[in-house]
Amino acid sequence: MTTLREGLGVGEARQMILEEFGPLPPESVTLSQALGRVLAEAVRAEHDLPPFPNSAMDGYAVRAIDTEGARPEHPIHLRVIGEAAAGHPFSGAIEPGTTVRIATGALLPAGADAVVPVEDTNDRWGPGHPLPLMIAVFRAVRPGEFVRPAGEDVARGTIVLEPGTVLMPGALALLAALGRLEILVHRRPRVALLAIGDELIEPGQSLPPGCIYETNRTALAAQVLEAGGEPIVLGIARDDPEDLQRLLDEAAAHRSDLIVSSAGASVGAHDWVKEVVSRHGEIRLWKVRIRPGKPFAFGYYRGIPFFGLPGNPVSAMITFDQFVRPALRRMGGYPRWGRLRIPARLTEPVSSDGRETYFRARITYEDGQFQARLSGLQGSHNLSAMAWANGWVILAEGIRALPAGATIMAEVWTDLQDLIDTVEVSLSSYNP
Repeated sequence: MTTLREGLGVGEARQMILEEFGPLPPESVTLSQALGRVLAEAVRAEHDLPPFPNSAMDGYAVRAIDTEGARPEHPIHLRVIGEAAAGHPFSGAIEPGTTVRIATGALLPAGADAVVPVEDTNDRWGPGHPLPLMIAVFRAVRPGEFVRPAGEDVARGTIVLEPGTVLMPGALALLAALGRLEILVHRRPRVALLAIGDELIEPGQSLPPGCIYETNRTALAAQVLEAGGEPIVLGIARDDPEDLQRLLDEAAAHRSDLIVSSAGASVGAHDWVKEVVSRHGEIRLWKVRIRPGKPFAFGYYRGIPFFGLPGNPVSAMITFDQFVRPALRRMGGYPRWGRLRIPARLTEPVSSDGRETYFRARITYEDGQFQARLSGLQGSHNLSAMAWANGWVILAEGIRALPAGATIMAEVWTDLQDLIDTVEVSLSSYNP
C-alpha cells in the first residue's frame, strides 16, 4: 500500500501523478483516422517524391539545346510528335527537332530535359484543341527548367517523420503521397466519466425542486476529447456507497484507461469516494492546495487510475485541466502535456487566500502586449464566466493579491495568433 500524500501544492501533485503515466501502446489506423494523433513509428520514404521527373507546367517537352536562340522575333520551330498527359505518358522518345505536348504533372518523355510553357509558344491550348503538327517556340529554356526532378521533394530512404510527431493535414498528405494507407499511432486513452449526487438530474428531464441539471460529464467529455482521449459517459451515482461502487465497477468493465468521477471527494457526510475506492484499490493523493478545486483525489480502482474531482463545475474543469489533461496527453504520446503560459497585464486587481488560484479571464492582445480581464463572477459554481473565458490567469501560491497593471501568468485555450488576429480584424473594420 502506497503512503497517502495529502495537501500537496499544484506542481508537486501534478509531478506525482505524471510519474504514473507513459504513452499507451501503438495501434494501426488509416490516414482518415489519424488527424491529431501522435506518430509511434519513424516513417521512411520507400520511393522518391516525386517518383519520376515530371512537368511543372502545361507546355512542350523539349531538348533544351533545340531552343537555343529562340525569341519572339526569331522563333524556333519544332515538329510535334505526340502528347503526354498526367497518367498517360508518351511512349516514344524525343529526337532532335521534335517536341511533345505535355500537361502539368505528366512524366517527362525520354530524350527531353526541359519544358517550354505553352504561353511561350504559338499554341492556343484549350479543351478539345487539336494537336498541332508544328509549334513556334518564343524563348530558350535551360536544361531542367520547368521540370520537377524525381526525389526533388523527398529522396528514397529519407526519414520524413519522426516518432512523436503530431499528425496534422500536411503530414497526412505527405504520408498519402508516399503510398501509406495506415500508420502506427499511440492509442487514445479511454476515459470513463461518472457523476455523484442525489440532486443531479439528466438534462432534458423536468427539474424537481431542490435539484440541478448535471453538467460535469458534458464538460469533462469535451475536455477529454480536446486532450486527445475518448470519453465513456456513464450514469449518475446517488449519494450511496453501493450505488457508487456499481458505477465504478461499470467503468472498470468498459476496460477504461482512466476513471474520472465528479463530487463525493470532500469530507461531507455523503462523500463516499475515499471509502469506496479504497475497498478495491487505494487513494494515493488527497486534497491539493489549489483554488478552486481543493477536494481532489488520485488513486487506483481495480488497477485503473482514478481521479476524484470536486463537484462544483468550475472546480471540476480546472482540476481536470491541471491534473487529468497532462496525464491524458502523456498517455497519448504528445510531446507536450502542458498549455503554453504567457505573461499578461491585469486590467483589474485579483486576490485569493494564498493557494495557487485560477481566475477565468478573457485574454486579448492590445498595444503590443497580452492583457487579461476577468470574464465574470469567479465562484466555483459560476459557469457563465467559464463560457465567456478563453483562458485563465494564475495567482501563484503564497501571493494573496496583485493590483491592476501587474503582470501575471496566463494560460490560453486558443492559438495565440487567434488573439492577435481578433485585434487586427477589429482594427481593420474600424471606420471613424
